[in-house]
Amino acid sequence: MRSLKSLYRILMGILREIGDESAYQRHLAAHGRTHCGAEWRTFSEERMRQKYQRAKCC
Repeated sequence: MRSLKSLYRILMGILREIGDESAYQRHLAAHGRTHCGAEWRTFSEERMRQKYQRAKCC
């Protein structure tokens, strides 16, 4: 049973990384802010801006 719980925690951690939840939590902690819709929007817009400014060649 312990290994099943461990597998579940690992899987959920991976899914949080993929879905940017972990990055958002680190962002909140680093900037000393609390969760709100406006903060999520600011975080998301900044991530997308950074992602698309680094254009990949062919």
